[in-house]
Amino acid sequence: MTHIVRDGIELSEEQVEFVALARDFAEREIRPRAREVDEADTQSPLDLWARAASIGLSAYMLPTEYGGGGVTDLVTQCLVQQELCYGDIGIGNFLTSSAFFAGPVEALGDEEQKKRWLTPLTGNNPPVTSVAVTEPGVGSDSASLKTRAVREGDDYVLNGQKTWISNAPYAQWIIVFATVDASLRSKGITAFLVERDMPGVSVGQPMQKMGQRGIVNAEVFLDNVRVPVENRLGEEGKGFYGLMRTFDASRILIGAGATGLSRAALDATIKYASEREQFGKPIIEHQAVAFRIADMAAKTDVSHLVTMRAARLFDQGEFVAVESAIAKLTASENTTWVTNAALQTHGGWGYSREFLVEKWLRDAKLEEIEEGTSDIQRLIISRAVQRR
Repeated sequence: MTHIVRDGIELSEEQVEFVALARDFAEREIRPRAREVDEADTQSPLDLWARAASIGLSAYMLPTEYGGGGVTDLVTQCLVQQELCYGDIGIGNFLTSSAFFAGPVEALGDEEQKKRWLTPLTGNNPPVTSVAVTEPGVGSDSASLKTRAVREGDDYVLNGQKTWISNAPYAQWIIVFATVDASLRSKGITAFLVERDMPGVSVGQPMQKMGQRGIVNAEVFLDNVRVPVENRLGEEGKGFYGLMRTFDASRILIGAGATGLSRAALDATIKYASEREQFGKPIIEHQAVAFRIADMAAKTDVSHLVTMRAARLFDQGEFVAVESAIAKLTASENTTWVTNAALQTHGGWGYSREFLVEKWLRDAKLEEIEEGTSDIQRLIISRAVQRR
């Protein structure tokens, strides 16, 4: 038996159950903690991480052969991500961060490596993990990484500095992307599994951020870190492929998270506008407000549709660099617009901490920046258009 969601995608009962589980967890556990976690500023909610793990929400997307929930299709992952980020986008991104770590392992790792590093993610007390790509002088141009990996016998020696690394203060394992030869650009990029307690690994202080404070970022320093050859994921120079495949999926998931945030802002605005009266009637009956809410609804729906299109194509094995760029660009810029419109409709109350809308606007902006800025997404799309 299948169930039909509103845009015509058929889901199994198991898939529907995972989405319902995420919706319930977001309502009961995530949303009530949103303000508290935001004000804590540089602390991730590790207790929520543990509770999410105990019911399978942190590992539902991992293959069953490694103990995961086996919901490996991106369509369902997007629907789950929407629900979690409807509760709070920073917390939602933190709770599913194992998927970002697992991406390069699945794309590049051999069977022994997958068992070694994926299986522990599916337990009741999984390690927190990170992926380290960005550097102080290298953002969206991942082919120009400066972190070096030099082969010395059965080890590689890593030297470099990574920045804006999600989960870094808590991570036990970090996938570090480095170059074995900077002159080769993308063909020199190689992935390594670095353990936090390896000599020479250090982590800076948590960064104080504008929004999405539920997921903590910090710098990672690598000073002559010796990494065994068996911790290399894939062959030398193959890391860029794994990174780009991971980004294709993660940018679509960013679109899903941004859509969840837009839904939260839309629903809160409809509720507020229906209850708040001005000039003798609810403000939702004033044309300017009604039209603004209509635009909010339209932009939220467009975000959902382009994200789900990209997810369907990804699941079919298609090359989706352009579709993932469209999903991320559209959903991220739409959520900034929608959360700003929500604050505008709430007026002075929206600007205060009485409501979550001011936080949501701060949270939304990151979606236009992380994992390739909006400018980079436009560049990907424009190049594809020019080739037609």
